[in-house]
Amino acid sequence: MAAALSEPGLTVQDMAIRPSARWRARVDEEATELAEGTRAPSDVLLSELFPESLLAATDKALRAFELDVEALRDQDDEQVFEAIKRVVLVLNEINEDHDGAGYETEEREELCLYIDQTLMEHGTDVPALAARRGISRTEITDDWRDW
Repeated sequence: MAAALSEPGLTVQDMAIRPSARWRARVDEEATELAEGTRAPSDVLLSELFPESLLAATDKALRAFELDVEALRDQDDEQVFEAIKRVVLVLNEINEDHDGAGYETEEREELCLYIDQTLMEHGTDVPALAARRGISRTEITDDWRDW
């Protein structure tokens, strides 16, 4: 059953799910299929794409971002952008720790969407925030993002 959140019409199902949680679920599903014999060992790729070190570090970074955003209610644009900058810089480090290949195109898109959704869920009007800076909504991470 969906519990109502602070934003009217927003339910638990609508909440942003950390990409790292989705990636972990895919790795686990693949491992289960391998154990059940429904997937050939040669078709097991996700555990290499998403090693535990990447999943754990990404999850930790996104949780820290969530805490930052929770503390930002009614804060100014610069404080919101500082929270974005902090998480992006940590994600840059995580990506670099994984030979610059931790986040490929799909993962980058998921991370950016997660940042946007998390901000929106906590009361930040992301389109307005971006407009005040003269950028598009999809560019809010671009000043710092290397991945």
